[in-house]
Amino acid sequence: MMEKTTSEDPACSPEETASESAKVPTAEPPGEVAVSESTGEEQVPKPQAPAPQAPAAPVTTKPAPPSEDVPSAPLLLTLEDVSNSSVTVSWEPPERLGRLGLQGYVLELCREGASEWVPVSARPMMVTQQTVRNLALGDKLLLRVSAVSSAGAGPPAMLDQPVHIRENIEAPKIRVPRHLRQTYIRQGKPKPQATWTHNGHALDSQRVSVRTGDQDSILFIRSAQRSDSGRYELTVHVEGLEAKAAIDILVIEKPGPPSSIRLLDVWGCNAALQWTPPQDTGNTELLGYTVQKADKKTGQWFTVLERYHPTTCTISDLIIGNSYSFRVFSENLCGLSASATITKELAHIQKADIAAKPKGFIERDFSEAPSFTQPLADHTSTPGYSTQLFCSVRASPKPKIIWMKNKMEIQGNPKYRALSEQGVCTLEIRKPSPFDSGVYTCKAINVLGEASVDCRLEVKASATH
Repeated sequence: MMEKTTSEDPACSPEETASESAKVPTAEPPGEVAVSESTGEEQVPKPQAPAPQAPAAPVTTKPAPPSEDVPSAPLLLTLEDVSNSSVTVSWEPPERLGRLGLQGYVLELCREGASEWVPVSARPMMVTQQTVRNLALGDKLLLRVSAVSSAGAGPPAMLDQPVHIRENIEAPKIRVPRHLRQTYIRQGKPKPQATWTHNGHALDSQRVSVRTGDQDSILFIRSAQRSDSGRYELTVHVEGLEAKAAIDILVIEKPGPPSSIRLLDVWGCNAALQWTPPQDTGNTELLGYTVQKADKKTGQWFTVLERYHPTTCTISDLIIGNSYSFRVFSENLCGLSASATITKELAHIQKADIAAKPKGFIERDFSEAPSFTQPLADHTSTPGYSTQLFCSVRASPKPKIIWMKNKMEIQGNPKYRALSEQGVCTLEIRKPSPFDSGVYTCKAINVLGEASVDCRLEVKASATH
């Protein structure tokens, strides 16, 4: 807990005098207070025997300690870090430590507009850096530090400006693969001429800047947008000779929510949902969907499914007598969509009737011919790096899945690994080469019919010069 020392001035100001700073707690004379090294807490001094009474003397004012006895002000008081709840400052020892030696430093704070300086610690600390914690958002603080000897505190050093405690805002970042984070060096005489292009066109000098030195060329993109995605090519000219290097940049952001959602059916303790993919995927592939439910009584949302690929699902184990809402988020590499799509109608889980109803009972038929709820997507891969193709299918009874390349079945080929789990069909192509480029087809067959989807896979080496 911080102790307060009051100042006679109406408000804190950088023009505090040395005599005012002497009001902060100082160390006791030697032998009076002992400090435990293990706990850092002050030990209560032992009571001293009463001194013999001296004859009464006229009351006199104790003179201020000579300037040589107290230290001078600490040097280079610097603001090191500010978070949404703490401030860290550091300083250098004073030029003059005083004839009686330095016993530590006292760091004090004063909220803007207040008239009280509050010490951060109850006693001087032999440190040159301190952190003030548990601060509130919106606080504006003045900070000062004084060096202390047994003769008292010297004049304080004070920050020029108040420190504003506010929430940190994370700057946007561009995700660039590691193999593209490299510097292209071309040495030569005379100095090479470097030019950059974006998708074959000149750069927008209002948003993109280039700094070229003797051995490197650096491209800066201010406030990256999706339109900045594409191929950036560097061309270096030296007396009629040239060299080129290109990198591909993809600027992505969070996706939009699913376009629509509806409650298909409610039976027993189950509810069936269906939704459509978002119109905006954030300029990259979706990692799946997060499905949540909320009981009307509490209104609290609970996650049922995460990174779920199909666009239909059945939510079970709902409580009889309750009514539920459901919502779905989209997710990509940047995270979940900022909002979710929510069902307009509630799913009412009805209590079972006690009386039997032999008439009018209709047995539910779940049989369904195969249909793909998520198609295959065209894909580009790099030689030597395994890649995956996936799609989602719905059918009852469970369909047989057949994968084909250029209309030829590839079952049993050790280069391919096919998986099918809960309607999600995945084909892994191990270390593909340009020979593996082509049209890939996924076919689902059951007794009620068949369906198929296909995509084009292109395996090509990245350009190197």
